[in-house]
Amino acid sequence: MRLSIIIPVFNEAEGLPGLLGHLASLCGCDTEVIVVDGGSEDGSRQAALRAGARVIRSERGRARQMNAGAAVAQGDILLFLHADTLLPHTAEQAIEAAIRRGGGAQEYAWGRFDVHIAGHSSMLGVIANLMNWRSRLTGIATGDQAMFVTRRAFESVGGFPDQPLMEDIELSRRLLALSRPICLTDRVVTSGRRWEAHGVWRTIWLMWRLRWAYWRGTDAAELARLYQRAWQE
Repeated sequence: MRLSIIIPVFNEAEGLPGLLGHLASLCGCDTEVIVVDGGSEDGSRQAALRAGARVIRSERGRARQMNAGAAVAQGDILLFLHADTLLPHTAEQAIEAAIRRGGGAQEYAWGRFDVHIAGHSSMLGVIANLMNWRSRLTGIATGDQAMFVTRRAFESVGGFPDQPLMEDIELSRRLLALSRPICLTDRVVTSGRRWEAHGVWRTIWLMWRLRWAYWRGTDAAELARLYQRAWQE
């Protein structure tokens, strides 16, 4: 089974060489890496090209960028990776082994990794553990957990919804109609920069407010406006 790794970026030139070098060191020659640039102004596209990645352009917006990457990907399995997240060294083998264990249901398989949030605050470890526990309980995965899905399953649910926030939550909901997620205990390492830059407790409170509002039916576009406004205050 061939793996395609799709990375949506916007102004990530500083971290891209390290991420793409990391992927080159752990992925097999048959693994495809696609960087989807949403109009970066800091040289992200050039940095990705220098690192040997395939680069395409799309309208800005994480869901649109990931759908654009999926549309050109050649892999049987699609893995959506944030630009500030590193995969474990066992990622390829763990995904393939888990999907093959699904037997006849493997064509509709999907899942995610456990997450570790890197940073200085001791609360980040607590947050990561709660995210992993909540995901197992609800069957909902987040983008920070490096979601992966078979092409058949992704296409059958129409890909990511065209919305500016909570696209990972909505994709999980759709995929749950096909199967429960594979919850791998191998941990991806994601940056805690967002949490620490805006304050850990403030970020926790904001994200829970937004998530609760989404579950109650608030439009994702309105939530995106609230999200942006919160960081400008």
